[in-house]
Amino acid sequence: MNDIQITARTVRLVKRLIRPVAEEGLIPLPEFNEMISQLTSLAEHGTLKPIIAPRLLDQKEVAEMLGIGYSNFKKLEAEGTFPFQRKMVGSSVRYRNTDVIDYLSTLDKDDAIPSTEV
Repeated sequence: MNDIQITARTVRLVKRLIRPVAEEGLIPLPEFNEMISQLTSLAEHGTLKPIIAPRLLDQKEVAEMLGIGYSNFKKLEAEGTFPFQRKMVGSSVRYRNTDVIDYLSTLDKDDAIPSTEV
């Protein structure tokens, strides 16, 4: 095992050094953003973020991912509990799966999704 850890300070330094190169177009901005995102994940969690194909999820799929009931999800979402934003596709509500996964990765192992029960 490797005992060397990437720190948040190192990530900030790499970001500052490489940003001008990305802004000049030598590195595509999406590639730069993914690199910084992965380095941040290494610094914060010690692991890389999984590569996930982005797609839109409906409310039932998001509730299932969060491990809560559909009606509970709708109440919590209406209260503004979750940091991810809804996207309207026609008259349908959708959410980016990557936003939901990012939210789940910020929760500590002992954290629970809030409940609407009193």
